[in-house]
Amino acid sequence: MANDPTAALMERILYEVKRVVVGQDRFLERVLVALLAQGHLLVEGVPGLAKTLTVKTLARAIHGSFKRIQFTPDLVPADLVGTRIYNQKTGEFGTSLGPVFANLLLADEINRAPAKVQSALLEVMQERQVTIAGESHKVPDPFVVMATQNPIETEGTYPLPEAQVDRFMMKVLVDYPSEEEEFVIVARATGPAVEITPVADTFELAALQRECRAVYVDPALAQYAVRLVDATRQPARHGLADQARFITYGASPRATIGMVEGARALAMLRGRRYALPADITDMAADVMRHRLVLSYEALAEGVSADALVQRVLAKLPPPARAQGASGFEGAGHA
Repeated sequence: MANDPTAALMERILYEVKRVVVGQDRFLERVLVALLAQGHLLVEGVPGLAKTLTVKTLARAIHGSFKRIQFTPDLVPADLVGTRIYNQKTGEFGTSLGPVFANLLLADEINRAPAKVQSALLEVMQERQVTIAGESHKVPDPFVVMATQNPIETEGTYPLPEAQVDRFMMKVLVDYPSEEEEFVIVARATGPAVEITPVADTFELAALQRECRAVYVDPALAQYAVRLVDATRQPARHGLADQARFITYGASPRATIGMVEGARALAMLRGRRYALPADITDMAADVMRHRLVLSYEALAEGVSADALVQRVLAKLPPPARAQGASGFEGAGHA
């Protein structure tokens, strides 16, 4: 698919972002998956790992608007969505729209804001519009929220309730760079600034999103995604009775939808018009890790959500062969 204009455009977007961002290939891939699949991303990582830089650079590459909100305990919903302001000259009220009106929105340290602010953001994510004084205002299209959480500070934080966390398509863990990557990071940060050239616009991105929805997913793969998620709810039915004590609540149907939509986007990023089993298994941990409610026994024994997902994947192998867009493709070929 070297001559495919869609693959070529995605390559140009990636190239522009990688001129600024060093490493973090998996994280960047997941941001692009969220963009193509029109999902939202929850990111967990310590400060200084280029989370903001990645989203800001991507917004420039697609000529989209970018806003960043630093969540704090004194934030109120109007600081996000906007409010009505009285104009003394005209004697009338006007609407001042908040920072959520952007193509790419970075909600920094979402767990630092109180519940009513978190709910306001999550409502915009779901409805893609806000209501101010009875008047509805749609957010721009495309609209993707990337919320970050700091795993090392818990004082003064308000953990997201499970029902709200479920609104995020994926939860991605961002780790430290390697020594070689950090050397390049220092060289770029202390060198001349890199000018990003927009290589696409929001209309082209909307077209890419429509193409992504047309990527073929074999019914056997969709059924496999259903089985993986069901195994977190009823482990005994899938030969995982010994894992049941670690899970209080399994993943919701949003996990299945996210896995299939994410597999479509991954296939498109990898230059295919059809999904393979590897695309489903690659997405499994990202779409399920934040949706599993672990038992006290799991916490006591140090069993993580990721470990449970891996046990499910090991027990439930993917279909041996899944039908692609033109014939059968082996499960092992990406």
